[in-house]
Amino acid sequence: MGPVVLAVLAALAVPGAAGGPGLLSLRGSWRLHSGNGSVSLRAPVPGCVHTALLRRGLIQDPYYRFNDVMYRWISLDNWTYSRTFQTPFDVRKWQKVNLVFEGVDTVAQILLNNVTVGRTDNMFNRYSFDITSVIKEVNFVEVRFLSAISYAAEQSRCHKAYSIPPACPPPGQKGECHVNFIRKEQCSFSWDWGPSFPTQGIWKDVRIEAYNHYHLIYFSVTPCFVKSAQQWCLEVESIFDVVSSKPIAGRVTVSIPKLQTQQTFSVKLQPGEGSIVLLVNINKTAAVEAWWPNGHGKQTGYDMKTTFIMEAGYKVEKFSKVYFRTVELVQEPIPGSPGLSFYFRINGRPIFLKGSNWIPADSFQDRVTYDTLRLLLKSAADANMNALRVWGGGVYEQDEFYDICDEIGIMIWQDFMFACALYPADQNYLASVRAEVLHQVRRLKSHPSIILWSGNNENEAAISSNWFSIPSSKREVYIRDYLMLYVKNIREIVLSEDRSRPFIASSPTNGLESVKEGWISRDPYDTHYGDTHFYDYNSDCWNWTVYPKTRFASEYGFQSWPSFSTIEKVSSAEDWSYISNFSLHRQHHDSGNVQMLQEVGYHFKLPQSTDPVKKFKDTIYLTQVMQAQCTKTETEFYRVSQSEIVKGEGRTMGALYWQLNDIWQAPSWASLDQRLPYSLLFQIIHPQSKPLKFNGPEKKEVLRRVQRSPVELGKGLEHKSDGEQLRELGMFSLGKRKLGGDLMAFYYLKGGCSQVEFRLFLEVTSDRTRGNGLKLCQGRFKLDLGKNFFTERVAKAAQGSGEITVPGEYGGKWKLLHYFAQNFFAPLLPVAYEDQGVLYIYGVSDLHVDQKLTLRASVSQQDDIYVFALQTTAIAPYVSLDVGSIKGRFSDNGFLMTEKKKVVVFYPWESTSVEELEKSLTLTSLLDVV
Repeated sequence: MGPVVLAVLAALAVPGAAGGPGLLSLRGSWRLHSGNGSVSLRAPVPGCVHTALLRRGLIQDPYYRFNDVMYRWISLDNWTYSRTFQTPFDVRKWQKVNLVFEGVDTVAQILLNNVTVGRTDNMFNRYSFDITSVIKEVNFVEVRFLSAISYAAEQSRCHKAYSIPPACPPPGQKGECHVNFIRKEQCSFSWDWGPSFPTQGIWKDVRIEAYNHYHLIYFSVTPCFVKSAQQWCLEVESIFDVVSSKPIAGRVTVSIPKLQTQQTFSVKLQPGEGSIVLLVNINKTAAVEAWWPNGHGKQTGYDMKTTFIMEAGYKVEKFSKVYFRTVELVQEPIPGSPGLSFYFRINGRPIFLKGSNWIPADSFQDRVTYDTLRLLLKSAADANMNALRVWGGGVYEQDEFYDICDEIGIMIWQDFMFACALYPADQNYLASVRAEVLHQVRRLKSHPSIILWSGNNENEAAISSNWFSIPSSKREVYIRDYLMLYVKNIREIVLSEDRSRPFIASSPTNGLESVKEGWISRDPYDTHYGDTHFYDYNSDCWNWTVYPKTRFASEYGFQSWPSFSTIEKVSSAEDWSYISNFSLHRQHHDSGNVQMLQEVGYHFKLPQSTDPVKKFKDTIYLTQVMQAQCTKTETEFYRVSQSEIVKGEGRTMGALYWQLNDIWQAPSWASLDQRLPYSLLFQIIHPQSKPLKFNGPEKKEVLRRVQRSPVELGKGLEHKSDGEQLRELGMFSLGKRKLGGDLMAFYYLKGGCSQVEFRLFLEVTSDRTRGNGLKLCQGRFKLDLGKNFFTERVAKAAQGSGEITVPGEYGGKWKLLHYFAQNFFAPLLPVAYEDQGVLYIYGVSDLHVDQKLTLRASVSQQDDIYVFALQTTAIAPYVSLDVGSIKGRFSDNGFLMTEKKKVVVFYPWESTSVEELEKSLTLTSLLDVV
């Protein structure tokens, strides 16, 4: 496909001349009561039933302990919102008066003055009900909700021709059934990382709109770029409701002062709902600065004013911020490889998408504030991410979410809200979906951050891989429904409404190859096409050879528990065990707790403390270390794979791990806890998103990974061995040890995954040599570092004398203290020193510790930040700083501390003090656990 060009307009309505629309907000306090009237209270709108009950103290925190099950009665009841309001204008003077809901969750009957004016059945749609003949000076409005659980079950029962799987979630999710029969946030019925809270409420704005002649409903901008003329142009679309019985003529002026551009158009509005499209040519002498993703340039925008002056009616003015950028999804043959590429070209430049997947930030959307969104998104940008995938089982995010992404350069892969299920394709359902898609595309298409529309999450794979055990004789029915929903409806609407960005039908998908195969490919996970989702909880996740050399990794990840300070807020002391009822209840992923321990056990000793609470804390910490190291390994693998083809696979151009944020306090794949502190995953994955420079796709890459600057210590070191490229893995300064000096170790690696060749240099500077370097040993060793090495040889060393036999010129029996994998290229990367003929190997699995670790910190304040001065008496791997419920971020966390002193800066997100931080601080390293 050719370049897709986008300029964005975020519109802000400004009151026009006399005769403008009459507006009355109905936000604020409403009356809320249960189905039988036994519960009645005042409730805020926007809002939902659960948060209203919580604010009035009628329920506990829904996230506390087992309340997701205990409060199931709330979602099973039918609740009603109501209020009276006085119309501040003479309703007889208006041709049309509408009651407008920007979002109703979900199934409701709308009454005004005891007259039914409309019904809702789609959380993602905008509803406008004509109340011209019903509204009075004083009015009574009711929104009578029907339980989403009951509605979904009834819709399923009514679909008698054939079943639509899955009927219910796995039992371990403690969720509700038939979520695919209701157009509602799919994960609100539960997911493998989230609770079941099928909410009811008016979750977005509600208001009265009164107008004469015409009213502007939608306003958007998508630009075009004429290559032959090298000129930008803007396509400005305005959708009106014209209540006049005759056409209305007028003029529209579009002005962008900074680009020396102004054009005026004559227009004519026809009766009814319709659109006018204006083509605005940008002044060719103006230098247009493009919008770039984070890390690739600025996010330049331009102020634009659009003025509508009609013969009849009022003047409408729109003040907007417009951005310019092009986006292409490139799928083309690759020399030396079967299949097609799959990458994004922004403003003509190939961009590696690095980031994560986004889920709803809370089970209760009215609690997701602008500040919450900004903290989460800014955290992603600060971590060098440039992309997020808004996952299809949640919600289309609020306008502020996309505004922030526009501002900070986060590209958005936007799913439509369908996930991990098959869906109905009857006419009523399709009509609701069409209205939803039309509304969301018109609402969102002006944002430069959105670079892709994707029809669903994993539903192509569900059919292709037969997740739901559908007999082959019935498969065609479900394929027909799939094509009807995603291709003949959603895709056609998207292509009609927005040609400024690409569309794919599903994720994962083979892209154009899936289209060629009838939109459902034989293997949507084929690494030679499209994008892939990859999860493996049984293999050793430090072994990078298990990962697919895919074109684009749009989902991958590993679970961990959130920090103890997060869990503590929603649990009691009896819950603080890895095998407690609470821990089992909170884990929604089948065998998840066991899988985490299995991954931990590949490389670490499991906690053995006799104190059950410490053992729980240590286990939580190890799951976070494991998750961080595993995700880091896989991310590095994808980033290195972007410039190489190996056995026909490679050219990976995206790595979006699962998942950025959490919805509640529970084990999950998230890198940011539900209460916003960074997990070890987020801190350790942070450096992995920094820019990498490559020699070019035709050359074998050399990845350089250095713990500290090699400028002084790296002189004269070899970079080739036997004619092969070597990868520099790292450098560590151990600080003063038994020999009384500084030791530095350099490690080099070549070859494959099991046979690792490295050269070890140890230099000691001590008073005995007056500062001169004393070379203790230099040798080359070949070690078999496969799985058996860890499970057998290390285990034997741990159980016996602590010695391990190593072959080679300097081989023999070495005393193994513990080992440490710092990079995915080597399963074993020791930190070592020699003392009295014994080579001590240091790392993360502590078998014998010869020196006691003492780790402490002092806190001081400098202006608006806080400085943590850390000191250690020994090498401290994976140092974790946790300040409990105090929100903010550390400049570094989860690090290997090889110096005696280190300074870490804390950036608070709320008011705090030195005393509060010192009181809340928990310092942990791997040696505290093992």
